Amino acid sequence: MRTSLTIATLLLTATTFGANISASYAQTNCNTLYVERNSYYKQAGYCFKTARAISTFGNAGCRYNDQDSVPLSSSTRNRIAQIVRQEKNLGCND
Repeated sequence: MRTSLTIATLLLTATTFGANISASYAQTNCNTLYVERNSYYKQAGYCFKTARAISTFGNAGCRYNDQDSVPLSSSTRNRIAQIVRQEKNLGCND
């Protein structure tokens, strides 16, 4: 009985530890994806609206208030769409 309890405790600890690592990994990826996605907009002159984006990227020199108006190549727009899908799959909060 004691061995079963010890194994169960170890499994629970390992599962909790794994969940914490997964959550930490997802958060790191979310932050990385957020920065990459918004860097494209910053470089193209987008005027950010959220406090997080403004504090991260600033609005100095911005020219476009509408994301759809930002002049981006189709490959950049495709990469942004890919990032948005990854963020959604990871459960990222913007």
